Amino acid sequence: MTRNASFKRRVRERMASTGERYGAARRVLLEQATARAADATGGVRPRVSEPEFGDDAIEASTGRRWDEWCDLIEAWPAHAEGHTGVARHLHQTYGLDTWWSQAVTIGWERITGRRLPNQMTDGTFTASVTRTVDVDADELRAALLSEDGRADLFPALETELRSKPTSKALRVAVGDGVALFTLTPKANGRVSINVAHERLATADALEWWKDYWREWLEALDPGD
Repeated sequence: MTRNASFKRRVRERMASTGERYGAARRVLLEQATARAADATGGVRPRVSEPEFGDDAIEASTGRRWDEWCDLIEAWPAHAEGHTGVARHLHQTYGLDTWWSQAVTIGWERITGRRLPNQMTDGTFTASVTRTVDVDADELRAALLSEDGRADLFPALETELRSKPTSKALRVAVGDGVALFTLTPKANGRVSINVAHERLATADALEWWKDYWREWLEALDPGD
């Protein structure tokens, strides 16, 4: 049995014992594991995954390093309230602006395993891939707007335009999520394409679509 499967089994056992929902039981066990690991390592907080900003960057911008922020958040009795409550608490109690309140909350969630990389506050994932290619931006935009054009771009996949034709970035339902296409013209007729595939249900779906969009962008570039 893998480590992840063993942890899920312990979560289910706690749910059966306490009547808690999955998320609440998972949070308690993560906090207990974090505390035990910190004791075993002399107080150094282990990290389930790395935050977007390093300790030096977060200290320069907020005045505190990650371990201190994590301790402060977990010392707040209502921290299990979730992302919105924690971010509001940081803003109101420590004077962080809205952006840094969100960033610190997301960093804490990643460090403690409450949020995986590329996971949104609603639990879904976003796969984001960017590449600069040698294509005509206007022609690509026209193809994304056209049902026939999308059929050529995404053979065998059902698609549906979800944004106004005049929108700067185009939103298209593709597969099991919605992809946001941002086209930025570059020098020499090239264009930077960012694809942000949102509302993916699992981390496995995230990895699958990241690979798909990398290969799609590579195939789109006639220079390769």
